[in-house]
Amino acid sequence: MTPPRVVIAGASGFVGHALTGAFRADGYEVATVGRSGDAVWGDAPGIARLVDGADVLINLAGKIVSCRYTDANRDEILRSRVDTTRELHDAVAGAQHPPRVWMNASTATIYRHEMAHGNDEIDGVVGDGFSVDVATAWERALFTGELPRTRRVALRMAIVFGDGPATRVLLALPRLGLGGTQIDSWWFPHRRYRGIGAHPTGPVLSGWYRTSGRQRFSWIHIDDVVASVRFIRDRDDLDGPVNLSAPGVTDNRTLMRELRRVARAPFGLPAFRWMLDPAMAVLRNEPELVLKSRWAVPRKLTEAGFAFGYPEIGPALDAVAAVRPARARDLFAA
Repeated sequence: MTPPRVVIAGASGFVGHALTGAFRADGYEVATVGRSGDAVWGDAPGIARLVDGADVLINLAGKIVSCRYTDANRDEILRSRVDTTRELHDAVAGAQHPPRVWMNASTATIYRHEMAHGNDEIDGVVGDGFSVDVATAWERALFTGELPRTRRVALRMAIVFGDGPATRVLLALPRLGLGGTQIDSWWFPHRRYRGIGAHPTGPVLSGWYRTSGRQRFSWIHIDDVVASVRFIRDRDDLDGPVNLSAPGVTDNRTLMRELRRVARAPFGLPAFRWMLDPAMAVLRNEPELVLKSRWAVPRKLTEAGFAFGYPEIGPALDAVAAVRPARARDLFAA
């Protein structure tokens, strides 16, 4: 009997590697699309051959966002997401036997800076600016047009805990002496967060919010990313945007306390934006990772009966350190 086939685009990344192993364990034949693999970007016939007859299509492709938002990086972050999604859309539209489900990566950063209440997939408020414009363009490329035989899902992922780039940056902060509460404050206005695309949104110059370290932080453990993808794969009633975020959203004070505990840093100085921006430049990242109030609520998953393995942040971070202790120690020194 021929095994079902899953096509994973962007399989070489942190999440893609985990999903590749999970689908193989489930008995799937795994085909990959990327800069290398069973088909490469720009090879429309090769991609079409893989997609036609596949049972599941997953797209995780896109330049990593753990970087400084220079003009070149901004353009590549947008292009790498939208163009690859369009290539896959063309393949699905032209397939005689299209995948029954297509899950495309998106981001929980699509929602506005929010401290009063959570944003779910039904009533959540979309924000503005660079990261939001990238997310909305990404999702437009997924949901445009009619694909009546393929269920489409946008995976609005929060920060993923595990042996991945975001976790390395977060765990490096206590080692830099910045393991205390992170407080938004004035800093020289810049243009890195300005909108992008055909219809850019938000202000041209950066601003700040009076959060006092109470900004919310949405996250999800990598094991729950894998489990939720399997859950969505097997539930024909789930489509559209789906928030992949743990129900136990935390705030920055709690986040940093837990990071200090896991990293065994006895204390951490509070850090204002004027301290964080230069430090994050050294880490080749952006302070919005910890300063934007991200509050995504997994309403669709919880109402469908999905059970999170790591609903609270403490056990999730403990699991990151426990799975590979030697590697975890390297993360603290990243």
